[in-house]
Amino acid sequence: MTEPTAEKILDTKLYKSWGLSDEEYKNISENILGRLPNYTEAGLFSVMWSEHCSYKNSKNVLRKLPNKSKRVLAGPGEDAGIIDIGDDQAIVFKAESHNHPSAVEPYQGAATGVGGIIRDIFSMGATPIALLNSLKFGNLDNTHTKYLASEIVSGIGGYGNCIGIPTVGGEISFQERYKNNPVVNAMCLGIINHEDVKYGKATGNDNLIVYVGAKTGRDGIHGATFASDEFTDENKTQRSAVQVGDPFMEKLLMDACIELVHKHSDWIMGIQDMGAAGLVSSTAEMASKAGSGLILELDEVPQRETAMTPYEIMLSESQERMVLCVKPEFKQDIIDFFTDKMLDAVVIGKVTSDGQYRIYQHGELVCDIPVAGLVDDSPEYKHVGVAPERVMSQEAKKQFQPEISSLKDTWLSILKQPTIASKEYFYKTYDSQIKANTVVKPGSDAAVVRVRNTKKAIAMTNDGNSRLVYVDPYIGGQITVLEAASNLIASGATPIGITDCLNYGNPEKPEIFWEFNESVEGIASACKKLEVPVISGNVSLYNEFNDEAIFPSPMIGMVGLISDIDNVTTQDFKQSGDLIYVVGDTGNDFNGSELQQMQTGDVTGLLNEINLEKVEETQKTVLKAIESKLLQSAHDLSEGGLAVALSESAFANKLGFDVDIQMNSAKLFSETPGRFLVSVAPENKDRFEELIGKLGTYIGEVSNSKSLKIKTSDSNAQIDFNDALSNWKEAIPCLMK
Repeated sequence: MTEPTAEKILDTKLYKSWGLSDEEYKNISENILGRLPNYTEAGLFSVMWSEHCSYKNSKNVLRKLPNKSKRVLAGPGEDAGIIDIGDDQAIVFKAESHNHPSAVEPYQGAATGVGGIIRDIFSMGATPIALLNSLKFGNLDNTHTKYLASEIVSGIGGYGNCIGIPTVGGEISFQERYKNNPVVNAMCLGIINHEDVKYGKATGNDNLIVYVGAKTGRDGIHGATFASDEFTDENKTQRSAVQVGDPFMEKLLMDACIELVHKHSDWIMGIQDMGAAGLVSSTAEMASKAGSGLILELDEVPQRETAMTPYEIMLSESQERMVLCVKPEFKQDIIDFFTDKMLDAVVIGKVTSDGQYRIYQHGELVCDIPVAGLVDDSPEYKHVGVAPERVMSQEAKKQFQPEISSLKDTWLSILKQPTIASKEYFYKTYDSQIKANTVVKPGSDAAVVRVRNTKKAIAMTNDGNSRLVYVDPYIGGQITVLEAASNLIASGATPIGITDCLNYGNPEKPEIFWEFNESVEGIASACKKLEVPVISGNVSLYNEFNDEAIFPSPMIGMVGLISDIDNVTTQDFKQSGDLIYVVGDTGNDFNGSELQQMQTGDVTGLLNEINLEKVEETQKTVLKAIESKLLQSAHDLSEGGLAVALSESAFANKLGFDVDIQMNSAKLFSETPGRFLVSVAPENKDRFEELIGKLGTYIGEVSNSKSLKIKTSDSNAQIDFNDALSNWKEAIPCLMK
């Protein structure tokens, strides 16, 4: 097929189908190039100026997030963020979304999302040690949602298990708004010595650009543009935009790159993953960071298909590929090194000092544009938000008042709600213990992985309650951060850093932009209060299907440091006779709750304001109790409230409990943030109560009996342990049949 001429592209406005607006195209042709871009050049601009690559609709909002602390070694702008953990060691972590590809081709969409985030970690020189994920699906009442859930989970497990990195934690929730647009966020964490850190820069005139890994095909072309567009019935089967992954190739590539960094660091000046927008994004960004230019020879690029055009080669998102910037004197060493690892390594270009991005094929110059124009001069849009009617009405100010006609029935029913119920059906797909570093597996508040040859451990969690963000974006955003922090605290960890995935609808719609902006401001306020920086992340916008957006869905991936592995704590009650306390006050917090969703089929109303000072005090006190060896267990109170937390704490070790909460039955299901459920050995009672003071309330004891007993001010309920467990454990397997 003959490519359209520059004039034809202008006349037919072909660029608009690639996501460029008339104004953007005019800026490129008149201000940046001073001429009409050819087919290849227009294609490069379209992907580099897509929301997925340029953040043109979100940069202005993202600047509100704090990204510095005394521990931060690298923040936003690199492939992944880096946090110091002492002893000249650091952790490297990031999360990415793969929502659109997973909706179209769920297995490969999810698998390649995992592959891409792993490459972001080892491109910094780090050894990946853990994977997590955050998944949101429609309700499990139809065949399509069950298919998506099954295939996406299989894709995540298939890739992670094959490459040999444990999938240690995450979250899964269900809501009708995700039926046609699931949210699939993948997170990876690695460990590195300070001296081994590498950055994605193409620096040094005449240094070489080396392509490493799998051959380039036609899969994933315009994947970045596809990820920056809304879904409709017409494009929901756009499989050409989805990449195909090969975890065995990635394993070879990962091991080779890590060995190269550790043993031959002097050979390379920079290293970067070929992710979204493929070869153009990786190389142009490397040049931009260094203030340099590049010359690329496309005839040298390893290709697995014939007659590929410059447009196709540059925009392909074929997986398992990396770009290196290499000193010329080590050219043969690099090629021999990767050849020994059974990987292609080919010099495809060189660094220049003139700031131009030039591409040649068959001896012909097919692209000649300024690096800065491609990377740094992308537009930045400032939208105006408008609060939707649902938060402005008088009804929104009312607090939902649940009616509990039978405490026992309500309790059992909430345990089998899919968002509350055991997710073992899904996470048993993942190998969580490969490499034998996992201390706390999926199922507790946070995953914990040991740092070998030290007393340290790393705790990590993914959190995002989109129902709360939907009803009240600012406070919902705060709660997302507070819950993640509480999950780490309950595990015995001090929160030290955040990566995020910010999943929303079309930001050009005033109400959607308002949700986005308000929730990010809420997230920022909580991060600043807790002094936990956001060091990496991703924005996924245009998550809509036939003009209906998903709930605003920020995911917080938070990481904490446990200085002494003996402090690792889990949510499970340990023995009969231990004393049970609630730490923190319980209010009437039912708007957006699991109970409201269950009783009314919807979530409505604003949220109560949060006393961040009180929450911070509560978290620090619980952590001090853990570090003082005073707690047997600790569990964050979130979805489903105290009734759910008590049940989950009892299940693992098959223990019962007998508690009296001295409040009405409804408050068992309140979702007041910043609370903990803890258990204390009788011999530690006095020391614990002295430490906890008025923050803690004694409510009862752990028992050996096979019953769960709760007394409230207006009711009593006693549930057989096995009835409660089966409701919680069998709900999802039953729905998935």
